[in-house]
Amino acid sequence: MRCHQLLQPDLVLGDVIFGLTLDLIRQHQLRGLVLDVDETLVPIRQAEIDPEVVRWAAIMRSYTQLWLVSNNLNAPRIRRIAERLDLPYVAGAGKPSRRKIRQVVRAMDLPVHQVAIVGDRLFTDILAGNRLGLFTILVEPMVPPDQALRTSPMRTVEVWLSTLMGNTLKQ
Repeated sequence: MRCHQLLQPDLVLGDVIFGLTLDLIRQHQLRGLVLDVDETLVPIRQAEIDPEVVRWAAIMRSYTQLWLVSNNLNAPRIRRIAERLDLPYVAGAGKPSRRKIRQVVRAMDLPVHQVAIVGDRLFTDILAGNRLGLFTILVEPMVPPDQALRTSPMRTVEVWLSTLMGNTLKQ
């Protein structure tokens, strides 16, 4: 697989996680979702999970298996989020490493083509998912409503690369 293919999501949602609906999940015949946590489900500096995320996860869980897989080394924080969502989790995953994601997919006991990884980063979530042959879904980062999307140097590079590949990410 070429470099640009490894960074090419199967689906660019163009919205935060709430844009991922059961209709889309069914359309792509997905039965499992590996979910990034920071800025995919919860803003990075936010301790509490939004009730809307809890509702979204409950709806998704009615049809698909859900696991949280985070690079965050703060295991107590990820555990609190996982407990609030009533989901299994892995902290300190080291994405784009495949090792822990592969373990999660095995635990789901689903064929790889029925599992998607959902995240807000090309260089971690999408790269890891493509390296495993998962369906990859890129979402916009979740930020608190009273804050603008902050621009990081890595996000700038990701936006630039996505433009070269024909996608449009928001800065």
